[in-house]
Amino acid sequence: MMVGFDLDMTLADTRKGIGAVYAALSAETGVFIDVPLVTSRLGPPLQSELAHWYPAEHIPAMVLRFRELYPDLAIPMTEAMAGALSALEAVIAAGGRTMVVTAKNERDARATVAFLGLPVDLVAGGLWAAAKGVALREHGAVTYVGDHTGDVDAARAAGAFSLGVATGPIDAEALTAYGADHVLADLTAFPAWLAGT
Repeated sequence: MMVGFDLDMTLADTRKGIGAVYAALSAETGVFIDVPLVTSRLGPPLQSELAHWYPAEHIPAMVLRFRELYPDLAIPMTEAMAGALSALEAVIAAGGRTMVVTAKNERDARATVAFLGLPVDLVAGGLWAAAKGVALREHGAVTYVGDHTGDVDAARAAGAFSLGVATGPIDAEALTAYGADHVLADLTAFPAWLAGT
């Protein structure tokens, strides 16, 4: 049994760290970035968010600079989401394996998982929405856990059970309406849910 998890706002609370990087970008470039707004809607790829603040021709350079700043600024400020470790441990205790599939680039995704000490077998980065389904399907994931409608798309694309967690920008009602098979308030409820499946 392979269970996939999203990273930002599912396993990892990256709001403070990502906010710090955007604040640094804003200071360096003189471009206003509404950091609280940015950190309230984490999930989509970096390029999509940067497009709200920079002209298209500047985005590649801003992506590079964001990723230069990320390891030193963001990772030390990252915290595990409530229940993240116990959720992963529950899968392992049930004889399963775990993987992270995230829009975050793979280098920073791996560094985040390592910094938090999360017991994850595989990490696939740089994938968003239905594109995550390729990695999930490749490794036989039966469930994908995530906080965004894009994660529901990922599960659907993989033919996996879509388990939503209402810890990100999308509330439980909206995740359910979008098509999540089941929604938990947060990962603290995951071990009991897994035991009951």
